[in-house]
Amino acid sequence: MITATSQAQNYATQFSNGYAEAESDTTPDKGGKGIGFRPHELLEAALANCMNMTLRMAAEKYQIPLSGVSVSVSLNRQNPETKIFEYRVEFPDSLHDVEKQKLLSALERCPVRKTLSSPLEFAFCE
Repeated sequence: MITATSQAQNYATQFSNGYAEAESDTTPDKGGKGIGFRPHELLEAALANCMNMTLRMAAEKYQIPLSGVSVSVSLNRQNPETKIFEYRVEFPDSLHDVEKQKLLSALERCPVRKTLSSPLEFAFCE
């Protein structure tokens, strides 16, 4: 569970899982100071982190030597009807195309991607 707590500056928010903490805010044009992650960036971060871990787990499973990988995610919200998570993956040059494709196919099983692809509901809990 994540708990978000208001800070003194306009929309600055500190959030924690009980072990680690980070800050969130909105942009100055929306009344914030821009001193932390914007909320939509946190969605992008959740997906990018999960994809990165999924790729590394798949490399381990398939015994593909992977010295490192970088995943970038951007949430395209231009179309009001459909939001698109656009992503890029940077593999080391040492990987062959067949290995890259095998690892990329593992992204279909990324748990956060599965969650974001499912119908969502929201429930207020007292």
